[in-house]
Parts: sequence; structure tokens; C-alpha cells
Amino acid sequence: VLRDDFRQPPGDVVVAAGEPAVLECVPPRGHPEPSVSWKKNGVRVSDKDERVTIRGGKLMVASTHKSDAGVYVCVATNVVGERDSEPAELVVF
Repeated sequence: VLRDDFRQPPGDVVVAAGEPAVLECVPPRGHPEPSVSWKKNGVRVSDKDERVTIRGGKLMVASTHKSDAGVYVCVATNVVGERDSEPAELVVF
């Protein structure tokens, strides 16, 4: 089972370059419990970048660069399928 509704979709975030940014999402209820990943402008976000941490439903960028700006989508996945959240925009000025 994977419900359609995110318990908390991510919201838009505005930060100054160099500041940390946190996008947060609580995935829909599901069985098994869905895992959360993120997409930026349609491309999966990798936490191989040492500035990026994905933990639980949070996407944390330690020190934002202009290039981090974009449209982010929280993706909940379990064996049944996957659901995308409403998009949220990260603005870096």
C-alpha cells in the first residue's frame, strides 16, 4: 500500500548563498514504510556531494551555491510504486 497524500509536502525555501538550506517532507503512509529520495529539476539528487545530506524526509544542503537553486520534488518509494510530492522551489540569492 502507498497512499497518495504526502503528510507534509516540501515548501519553498529562500536562502542567501553560503547559508544552509533544509527541505523537509513527510511521505505518505505506506506498507512497507516508503523511503524518501529527492529530485531536482527532474534529476535524482545524490548525497555523494559532501554538502548534501538526506536523512529521513529531510534534504539538507550545508552551504548553498547558486547552482543549488531549482525545483525540488520529494519522492516516496516502496514495493508498490512511487509518488512525487508537489514541487518546492529553492531560491538562492
